Amino acid sequence: MVQAYILIQTEVGKASTVAEVIAKIPGVIQAEDVTGPYDVIVRAQADTVDDLGRMVVAKVQQVEGITRTLTCPVVHL
Repeated sequence: MVQAYILIQTEVGKASTVAEVIAKIPGVIQAEDVTGPYDVIVRAQADTVDDLGRMVVAKVQQVEGITRTLTCPVVHL
């Protein structure tokens, strides 16, 4: 299982709606709107890195109101 944080920038005033929509995507553990340089932070998981990438590109990035994403895989050192 691979987990990652997805940092999301949204259009002005869209963070809450984006977080609500993303929270319903299969594989998303948590989605919250936050303050700072990013508007929404998501924790997601998938079976493989490829599956995680597909989820981000095919599902997360398609949500209306998103302007940019940054995916940060979790590592266990």
